[in-house]
Amino acid sequence: DGKSLKETKIGYVFQNYREALFPWMRTIDNIAYPLKLAGKSKSEVDHRMAELVASFDVKFDLNRYPYELSGGQQQTASIMRALAPKPEVLFLDEPFSALDFEMTLFIREKLQEVFMQTGTTMMLVSHDLEEAVYLADQILLLTKRPTSVAEILNYRDPRPRTVETLSEPSFIAMKKRSLEIFQTEVRK
Repeated sequence: DGKSLKETKIGYVFQNYREALFPWMRTIDNIAYPLKLAGKSKSEVDHRMAELVASFDVKFDLNRYPYELSGGQQQTASIMRALAPKPEVLFLDEPFSALDFEMTLFIREKLQEVFMQTGTTMMLVSHDLEEAVYLADQILLLTKRPTSVAEILNYRDPRPRTVETLSEPSFIAMKKRSLEIFQTEVRK
């Protein structure tokens, strides 16, 4: 939007979320950390925490420490922390890699919901083509090292994307095209 990098609010979800959460802080304090760092008042922090807890329908105790939570709960907390300051750009480094299928579906839908509500630009790194196509408007397929962009594919199926999307001819065609490019690049 014409802003410099310094002027842009960025959120980041690390691939290794277990090491990204501060073990000495309760989970709620981990999530609130970027807000406190930005100098937000206690009432602003409390309000934003209530919004996030409601949005993510959190059923686990946020007063527990990260090491007391399951991997899916830790990753949910990491995503909530990245979203806490309402970033304009959100980077996600393989956010589903350590999650079970049920939690992957939940987080996938939650990210889609956040995108639809806020328009936040999201850059997601994934090795799962179905996941990439399902969530993306643009899929950037990369080459082997030295890494460069092999091709950029635009995928414009309407949102919200649902389970039915997975069997739409346009989804299947985009997934097939992505796989063809990937296989071509791997064989080089």
